[in-house]
Formats: sequence, structure tokens, C-alpha cells
Amino acid sequence: MSDFADELKWTPEAKVKLKNIPFFVRRKARQRIEQLARESESEVVTADIVEQARLEFGQ
Repeated sequence: MSDFADELKWTPEAKVKLKNIPFFVRRKARQRIEQLARESESEVVTADIVEQARLEFGQ
């Protein structure tokens, strides 16, 4: 069971994109990605949201 009651679901495509982010920034990127999803009132993290965060980070 997770500590987060509001944990988001991730699509398989979004998980693949997250794994392509360098490990040393992945935790921070994941936090930002989930923040973007919540801001857009989405319960599911999609590849589009991951891509939006990637553009913010300049990757």
C-alpha cells in the first residue's frame, strides 16, 4: 500500500518515457510530472504530460 492516497496512475508509454530520463534527475522529474498532471486535474500521467515536463527541463 502506498503512502499517497492520491497516487497517480501512469500509462505504459509514460513509464517508458520516464525511464529514458537520466536516473540522477528522474526523481525530480517524476515529482514535476506528477505536479503537472495534478495541475491539469488528470488522474493518469500520460506520455504527453511527460513530454511537457521534458521540454521544461530542456532535455
